Amino acid sequence: MNKSPYPKPFSLGSHSRRGFLQVGVLSGLGLSLGDFFKMKARGDQKFYESKEGKAKSVIHIFLPGGMAHQESFDPKPLAPSEYRGPYAAINSKVDGVQLSELWKNTAGITDKISICRSMTHGEAAHERGTHNMFTGYRPSPALQYPSIGSVVSHEFGTRKSLPPYVCIPSVPNEFAGSGYLSTAYGPFSLGSDPADAGFKVQDLSLPGGITEDRFNRRRSILQSVDDHFKATEKSDKISAMDTFYQDAYKLISSPEARESFNIAAEKPEVRDAYGRNPAGQRLLMARRLVESGVRFVSVTYGGWDHHDNIKDQMANNVPAFDQAYARLITDLDERGLLDSTLVMVSSEFGRTPKINATGGRDHFPTVFSILLAGGGIKRGYVHGSSDALGAAPENDPLYVGDLAFTVYNQLGINADKELMAPGSRPIEIVGEGKVVTDLIA
Repeated sequence: MNKSPYPKPFSLGSHSRRGFLQVGVLSGLGLSLGDFFKMKARGDQKFYESKEGKAKSVIHIFLPGGMAHQESFDPKPLAPSEYRGPYAAINSKVDGVQLSELWKNTAGITDKISICRSMTHGEAAHERGTHNMFTGYRPSPALQYPSIGSVVSHEFGTRKSLPPYVCIPSVPNEFAGSGYLSTAYGPFSLGSDPADAGFKVQDLSLPGGITEDRFNRRRSILQSVDDHFKATEKSDKISAMDTFYQDAYKLISSPEARESFNIAAEKPEVRDAYGRNPAGQRLLMARRLVESGVRFVSVTYGGWDHHDNIKDQMANNVPAFDQAYARLITDLDERGLLDSTLVMVSSEFGRTPKINATGGRDHFPTVFSILLAGGGIKRGYVHGSSDALGAAPENDPLYVGDLAFTVYNQLGINADKELMAPGSRPIEIVGEGKVVTDLIA
């Protein structure tokens, strides 16, 4: 059921008189019925053309493994100890809002973010939960859906000669790709960790001994070969490779674009403030990229599958990320970028309400927490809640489709829009969901 604030796109399967009258109206705008059917066949949907919204960029920080909501953003200090867990709750910048005690820095910036405590879905397997959070769809054996980053790449394309979709440090999983869309809309991977000594982005500079003139001659030769193959074959791979090479040439030949990836250009005190570790340097790189013009940055950090000894494992994972995340939000805000950059922190699911026999928590998708900030999202807001034991949403459940609809809405993309899947099948960007207006400032 469509609950979007956008009107539902006219469907060719709708044969009502009203539906055909709608097409008749289009003819008054210069579109005949034949033009309409051609546009539908091509998947143009020009009357749902995406236009930049409040959020100009997205940073999606994914914490793989399933981070416990009880030891992070939804502590249960009044629950019995076997549910409460090993950590106390601390007050935050927002009155009445508490976080787990490990999150001291994040507690200091809760006035800049939204905490969603009622995220829910039904997939307890890592792969299926990850698919949900990267695509907005439940997994299907019949179709591989595109990631949100690839849809953004498809709808908006490059900006300032930079890849529209970048993964830090590498593509994290198979669901972060382009799915049924052309591989031309897949992510650009750094290929190494910005925290590594001597960090260098793969394939970003000319090989040794290759001058600019030689580089341009090779480009001309490659263009001639591509033109020959495109004239004789119809293949997504050929078109995708052509797009890939064009974008690669722009990136390599633009000093400004290359400089976006130069994390060494940051002042030492800035790198220190984020943390000289994978969490800190990955999030600092993400800030550099959106500041330069990248539309969608996917950052992966840590391993959060804490079936055993959750106390020590959280103590190992959280401090570096807590420092880096709080610094990222503050840095974006100080630079005037937070209002135009949507930052999302998610995991594939949460953890069971009760501590298990080995001191850990197991997979639990029924309720968990995510963070949203910037890009027109409310500040200092808590959306939804879980019950007293953290076992189920108590109010305002946030479904996967709703989250995806809301992210797309802030970017200026109508999630009801249909894209063309294999076999010329029109598929909605998100199948079910609504924009959660309570999250929007």
